[in-house]
Amino acid sequence: MSGLPGPVVGTLIVALIIRRQLRTRPVRGTAPVIAQAVLGVLGVAALALGVASATKDRPLTAPTVVLVAVTLALAVPLGIVRARTVRVWRGPEGRALRRGTALTTALWVVSAAVHFGMEEWIDHTTAAGLLGLSTLYLYLALTYAVQGHLVRRQAARVGV
Repeated sequence: MSGLPGPVVGTLIVALIIRRQLRTRPVRGTAPVIAQAVLGVLGVAALALGVASATKDRPLTAPTVVLVAVTLALAVPLGIVRARTVRVWRGPEGRALRRGTALTTALWVVSAAVHFGMEEWIDHTTAAGLLGLSTLYLYLALTYAVQGHLVRRQAARVGV
């Protein structure tokens, strides 16, 4: 990784997500489309810039492309596992409520560590640019969308 801003930005984003996860909040019936769209658009733009920065002097190698794909694919199972740790119940007004647990927090830290490790590995294979860091927004968009979808399904099973 070249420089401090990447890890700092990643840590701040994960800290904000964890803070939000630990609050009791109503479960929305639909996905927060705007937030996911913003993360998705930022993710695509960041990835495009990351690819551009990594390919200034030479093309991407097959192992690098595979590592990027694996990084993004890992977001899905991590979102699935975290969703199972979110407590969902029917509130006094009949609305579904949700709150992450200590295990949810631990799994967010694991998710961040997995991304950071993959990011370092990707950047090691490119020897230039910030391709690894550029996957952060897409990784977060995927893992957060999967977790949110499964929490909404859980809420539906609670009967709300």
